[in-house]
Amino acid sequence: MNNSKLWGGRFKGSVDETLNSFQSSLPFDIVMWREDITASIAHAEMLGERGVLSAADVKQIIDELKNIYTEWDNTGGPKLTDDEDIHSLVEATLRSRIGAVAGKLHTARSRNDQVATDFRLYLRNCTDTLNVAVISLQKAILNSANMHFGMVMPGFTHLQHAQPVLISHHLLTYFWMLERDEERLLNARKMINVLPLGAAALAGTSFDIDRKSVAEKLGFEGIIPNSLDAVSDRDFVAEFIFACSLIMMHYSRLCEEIILWSSQEFNWVDLPEGYYTGSSIMPQKKNPDGAELIRGKTGRVYGDLTAILTTMKGLPLAYNKDMQEDKECAIDAFLTTVACTEIMTGMVSGLKFKSENISNVFKGDMSAATEIADYLAKHGIPFRDAHHISGEIVLYAESEKKGIDELTLEELKKYSSLFEIDIIYKLLPTSVADAKISEGGTSCDRVKEQLKLASAALQHKLS
Repeated sequence: MNNSKLWGGRFKGSVDETLNSFQSSLPFDIVMWREDITASIAHAEMLGERGVLSAADVKQIIDELKNIYTEWDNTGGPKLTDDEDIHSLVEATLRSRIGAVAGKLHTARSRNDQVATDFRLYLRNCTDTLNVAVISLQKAILNSANMHFGMVMPGFTHLQHAQPVLISHHLLTYFWMLERDEERLLNARKMINVLPLGAAALAGTSFDIDRKSVAEKLGFEGIIPNSLDAVSDRDFVAEFIFACSLIMMHYSRLCEEIILWSSQEFNWVDLPEGYYTGSSIMPQKKNPDGAELIRGKTGRVYGDLTAILTTMKGLPLAYNKDMQEDKECAIDAFLTTVACTEIMTGMVSGLKFKSENISNVFKGDMSAATEIADYLAKHGIPFRDAHHISGEIVLYAESEKKGIDELTLEELKKYSSLFEIDIIYKLLPTSVADAKISEGGTSCDRVKEQLKLASAALQHKLS
């Protein structure tokens, strides 16, 4: 060979120095060294089983690959070199140990199907790691919902007071969001967990190989049936980053609420002190920087999704070097989402709601207006008419600078003779919340049901 590249035999000279640096993927795909060695061992075993390589060659290759794995595992992984990618580094290291026989490992495979296999193995592990982290956050949310059970807060639409809800009910909303996120991760894992190896560069190979055997060795659920699709598919990358993006969107929504709730205007919650930072000039400040950073990093993960979709949108079959861009965005999305999940778990675990401060916001509040309409409707007035009467009562209460629950029975009877003394109790925030008895509603009994459902769902995953 006239240069050190695996493909150097075709060229007289070396690659332009700037291009060589520009095209190297080793700085980011080096994290896949475990996957590359693991897949190479499975490939070598299959080549031996099919008689493509001798038993002696296979043993020498596999033994040394295992030695390399152990050495790198004990030393924190391989060091950066001038090799083009992790595949080149592994093969070059193997060649330095056992000589020319190392070159036989690449029989019946290409870097095209090799990188797709490594990356699927890597993202499969990422999916499992992220799933475990999300479950831990769900547990923290469920614990907080149990701890704050019975406390009432204003529910919002349009960021305006709408109807009272249990804080537990509000928190459990995020539990169920994450439940869907886990489903998406499992679906992404299913898309990831099929084997491309054996497709070679794009057309398959003339060697009599057994792809299903390799799939079984590596824990894949099956093989990709079309060799062109096997090397050119990056749907699984987009699926994974999309799952990360929705997770981050849900985190961002909760973070936005935490930021609002912890402001002096709300003063509804305290975070654990370790999740605030201070100001370099204003000594009084406690800034919810953890929540703000997660809200900001959501856009970063969205950018990773846009990057992979844009990279893939105009590529002809089969493999193109553009596809090398898939690693950085997927790895960044994973690392960002996992880090944010860990911070979210810490914040939620120590989140404390200030019951007295929240109760105070109901003074002068109109969020019991729907309960008045429901009360009249239950007494036979068409709901549209009841809604109109309730609206008139709201106008009156505003003119008197009173909350609806501060009105007397005499004042309410001016608008309908159907009101009885029980209406006074029914307009209290706790009573309004507890009246919502429909399945999935915010009454204490329904939220208890929901807590049991969430607990059972969590227990099933932890068992």
